[in-house]
This record gives sequence, C-alpha cells and structure tokens, in this order.
Amino acid sequence: MFENFITVGTQVVELFILIGIGFLCGKTKMLNDKTAKSITDIVLYIVCPCVIIENFIRPFDTNMLGGLLTTAAASFLIQLLSIVIAMLIFHDKEPKKNRVYRFALIFSNCGYMSLPMQQAILGSDGVFFGAVYIVIFNIIMWTFGVWLSSGDKKSMSLKKIALNPCIIGMVVGFVIFLTSCPIHEVIAKPIGFLANLNTPLPMMIVGYYLSQSKISDAFKDGKGFICVLFRLIAIPLLAFGGMMMCGIRGTVLITCVIAAAAPVAAATTMFAAKFDNDAKLSVNLVTLSTLLSVITMPLIVGFARTVGA
Repeated sequence: MFENFITVGTQVVELFILIGIGFLCGKTKMLNDKTAKSITDIVLYIVCPCVIIENFIRPFDTNMLGGLLTTAAASFLIQLLSIVIAMLIFHDKEPKKNRVYRFALIFSNCGYMSLPMQQAILGSDGVFFGAVYIVIFNIIMWTFGVWLSSGDKKSMSLKKIALNPCIIGMVVGFVIFLTSCPIHEVIAKPIGFLANLNTPLPMMIVGYYLSQSKISDAFKDGKGFICVLFRLIAIPLLAFGGMMMCGIRGTVLITCVIAAAAPVAAATTMFAAKFDNDAKLSVNLVTLSTLLSVITMPLIVGFARTVGA
C-alpha cells in the first residue's frame, strides 16, 4: 500500500519540478503572455491530438472497447455529479463570482494535469481511456460550461465541440483502433515525438501562470477553500466510491480517479475572462488548487490504486 503512495507521489513531484521550471521562466521573463499563449496553442492543437492518436494505434480489442465505453459512461456521471454539487453549494450574491465558483468545482484540469500522470502511472492504456474522459469533459464544458458562464443558451456552440482538437484526435484515433489500420513508421514516429511534449510543455505553462498570480490572495478566500476541497477531495472520492459500487476496477477506475482528482481547470480563467466574470477569482482558484494538488493527488490516487486496482 505504501509503495502505491510513493509511486504516485514521485510522479506528482516530477510534474511539479516541471511546473517549478515554468515558474522560474515566468519570473525571469523567459516566458511572457504571448509565448505562453503560443505554447498553449501548440499543446492544444498539435500535441494533445497526437497523444490521443498515438495511444489508439493498436490492434482492435473487444476488452479495450468495453473499457472505453465504461470510461465514457463513468466520465459523464462524474461530470453530472459535479454539476449537481456545484449548483447546490454555491449561491453567492454576486453572479460573476457564483459562476466562477461553480465552474471551478465542476471542471478539472483533466488534460494538462491528468494525461501526463495517466501516462506515467498507467502507460498507454491510461491515456487510451483518459482520452475518452477528455472528450466527455469537452462536450460538457462547451455546452453546459458555456451556458453556466454566460447565462445564455445561444452562446453554446456545437461547431466548437465538433472542431475541438482533442475530439478530432479521438475520432481519428478511434477509427484507427476500430479498423486496426497499420500506420507506417514514417508517420507514427513524428506523432510519437510530438506526443512526448505533452508532459513538459503543459506543466511549464501551468508554472508560468502561477508565477503571474498573487499566491497569497488565494489563501484568503473561505469560499474558495470550500470549492477547492470539493474539487480535490470530495469529487474524486465520491467518484471512486460510485465506480467501486458499480464493479469498475483496474485501469478504467484509476484513470477516472486521476482525472477527477485534478485541480481546477485552467479553462476556468479563460471562460471567466471571455464572459466578463471574476477573472481574478478564477486565477486564485486555479493557483490554490494546483498547489494543494501536490498533496491531495498522491493520497487519493495512491488510495485508489491500493483498493481498486
């Protein structure tokens, strides 16, 4: 049991070393807003789809297909659970803060923080199932998440869902998997090279944005702490318990727990800024949850591996 905690803790520390490098790059001006945005675009539009496609380049397997469908169902139910809890807990008098608290509790950083850990702990199978979680996440974020942030159903965009790079990567990868389509090394190797960037680049960008925030402010908000504790502890433990009751075990279980245990999504700030909500509050929630996740993620994921593997 202790070995599981050490293994997960080691992986988290490794990721936070990369975050620390990004933090230093931000403080020394080696990174700025423009370069950080460009790197983020590279990760979103090129690296993430390559990660997904690379892990779908495998012979068709009915057991993996079954796990994929189970992951999709579990992901949807975890998001639904998060929505219900967020809507019940937060009723701030200021609508712009209320929307940010709810969004932050519902949506985890399941791309930037989860995929690297799923790769490190579970290997290609973890990314295979993790990609499905991200697809469900993006569908809900670009529908319910947009409505939550804007208060206007007309803001929801099916086009943005369809053109999301991760969803495109998932569709391409799924076709390759279903057809067992052979991919020549001339194509597969560059995809692999780009996929390998998925761990260092996102972590450094998280570090950069931490370097630009006033960390002390993040520790002064009582409601923020409640939001973050639900995001980092309550949601993943409830998800774990629910999946255990449904008989879900092994890689699918751990993959979903890792995604559910991730800190507040970086998209919280993007949506807050886009829809004129409290952007400063969103930065504080992302900052606080990211810092605390170095403690909570090893404990929760280690516990899940011990009990549910």
